[in-house]
Amino acid sequence: MTRPDDTTTPAAPWEAFLTDADRRVREVAGYGADGPRPARPVLLVIDMTYDFCGPEGADAVSAARAVRTACGPAAWAAVPRIAQLIAAARAAGVPVIYTRRDAARLAARRTKTARGAEDDPAGNEIVAPLAPAPGDVVLGKSKPSAFWATDLDDRLAALGADGVIVAGCTSSGCVRATAVDAYNRDLPCLVVADAVFDRFESSHALALFDLQAKYADLVDTGAAVALLSGDHASVSQTMPR
Repeated sequence: MTRPDDTTTPAAPWEAFLTDADRRVREVAGYGADGPRPARPVLLVIDMTYDFCGPEGADAVSAARAVRTACGPAAWAAVPRIAQLIAAARAAGVPVIYTRRDAARLAARRTKTARGAEDDPAGNEIVAPLAPAPGDVVLGKSKPSAFWATDLDDRLAALGADGVIVAGCTSSGCVRATAVDAYNRDLPCLVVADAVFDRFESSHALALFDLQAKYADLVDTGAAVALLSGDHASVSQTMPR
């Protein structure tokens, strides 16, 4: 994507939701400056399970009706892009860490939906096109952030990782929480904007805006593949502010 004033390509998804005052504040305050690029990243694939994707081929409402947490078409559209990221990471020897719900701790969690009792443990499996390979790590978590009450910090330290590249779902939930916790640790975080998604279009757009403004850098799949492959020079900037 290019900057919003370039009429040859679509504007960033959040632009439709911003007021004129929002745009001016962003401009005068300087939000969205590019951060450092990690030299030894880890690829985090957040919650790419059947519970969060839902039935393939279903529209958004039908998917949510079938599985309360499903994101439907947005999820399945992201699957091939995430597969590209995973393939690039494995080819380059970059560690791949998946997250999903920690089944043992789910019963104690708070839920904000009226359908929480419907959860099926079988839905907690990673979707088949993105299935973990030997050597990949699958972390269980009970809260949105991949860092919360997991051993992710220790794993990153053991790997000598100096940053994370994040794909998966949801943009406004677990992706955002993970990116904010990476920021809290002074850990560079790149969010792959076309490989994250949400069940709500507005939440997705404004989560990306907020992440880009304050906590992370947004890149597209092509740029992330280049970075995973060690080609830092060809990626000069992030997506539009």
